Amino acid sequence: MKIKLLLPALTEATSPFFRPIKYSLFPPLGLAMLAGYLAPDDEADLQDEHVEKLRLDDRPDLVVIQVYITSARRAYEIADRYRAAGVHVALGGLHVTSLPDEAAAHADSIFLGPGEDIWPQFLKDFRSGRPKPRYVSTVRSLVGMPVVRRDLIKRHLYLVPNSIVVSRGCPHTCDFCYKEAFFEGGRSFYTQTVDAALAEIARLPGRHLYFLDDHLFGNRRFAEGLFDGMKGMGRLWQAAGTVQSVLAPGLLEKAVAAGLRSLFVGFETLSPANLREQGKSQNLGRDYGAAIRRLHDLGVMINGSFVFGMDGDDATVFDRTVDWAVEQGIETATFHILTPYPGTALYKRMAAAGRLLHSDWDRYDTRQVVFRPAQLAPEALEAGYWRAYDRFYSWRAIARGAATKRNLAAGLRHFAYAAGWKKFEPLWDVVIRTRRVMHLRPVLERVLAGLPEKRETGTALQPAGAV
Repeated sequence: MKIKLLLPALTEATSPFFRPIKYSLFPPLGLAMLAGYLAPDDEADLQDEHVEKLRLDDRPDLVVIQVYITSARRAYEIADRYRAAGVHVALGGLHVTSLPDEAAAHADSIFLGPGEDIWPQFLKDFRSGRPKPRYVSTVRSLVGMPVVRRDLIKRHLYLVPNSIVVSRGCPHTCDFCYKEAFFEGGRSFYTQTVDAALAEIARLPGRHLYFLDDHLFGNRRFAEGLFDGMKGMGRLWQAAGTVQSVLAPGLLEKAVAAGLRSLFVGFETLSPANLREQGKSQNLGRDYGAAIRRLHDLGVMINGSFVFGMDGDDATVFDRTVDWAVEQGIETATFHILTPYPGTALYKRMAAAGRLLHSDWDRYDTRQVVFRPAQLAPEALEAGYWRAYDRFYSWRAIARGAATKRNLAAGLRHFAYAAGWKKFEPLWDVVIRTRRVMHLRPVLERVLAGLPEKRETGTALQPAGAV
């Protein structure tokens, strides 16, 4: 059987003039995981439109497409093309689960929820000639999951081919998060066994890893076992965690001993009222500053996530947030405009209040306003979002952030990481277009490892005000 697994490009990535590094970071692990269930004599082809031009003139027996909200239009276009040629098309992913009826109009079969239980059943049905139009996941378990088919991934096209996922979902419930809709009907957070996770890590070549789990620290017992098992492997890795998990005694130290060097942290907002509004209770009452100091004292860089446009936000939120992040020495920041994804509690609330502006999914990309803000005009919210990026990644702000570090080595590391991410986008464009992104992987590893410190490590940089 010939099977094609496709990841269509997010809307803007289809442009020949748009090649930001974020689209060449990670390969499509979800599709490679599904391929692990195929028979040895099946012929599988995995294509990612973010890094290669899709070949759509073939006639496989089955086409499987993973759909995100801003790739939905492109995914449906591809699906319709293959269906017109008589190919069975199956769609799955976050957007399909959120809007199954919409997706079903473009598919022969759709998958709702994670695929560990429904994909094997679909394959059995398909081989017997009786595939169903809809498969709904109810079982939540990663036990016995086959090895991810990394042989199908074109490693040289990604900066971080060693991305890995060892859990599903998140133990927390935030109103703006897709997770609740995707895992409806079962547990919303579960993990592999520690032994299975360590075995997958051991199979990966090289030194660098990136855990794509929503919350790697979500189950303390699992996380501690994983970190203890990784100690001594010589890995350098990045992951995502919460303020709450950073402040948990002993857990972060184990992660650092196992090789953690950079953590994505969802601060989201500096306003307790906004946190309550969005159901992000795990951040309420937490000392953000203490979490940042704890990470930096252990040599861990921070990618802080912030969301603009919550009902408590006014025109001052952009500069206040950026100034705070710079003063705290956060190395990189990811800003978002609040986006009510279909299927989320936020979407239902916005729809009931008549605040949604449209259903053009291409624009639900967290960079455009798709709802009516409470205290800001849509144009002001978008302008503030872009200004936040410009201010945070200005040379002056990068230098100010680096100057908060306790020694010269940490400051240079901050400067290299922040500047490398945003100030050298023309270089990223060249290496992506020439398919040489893998050659910059050693640079990433070197920055993560940290620059050698002088003996006088107590010597501080100039204070921020002196820059």
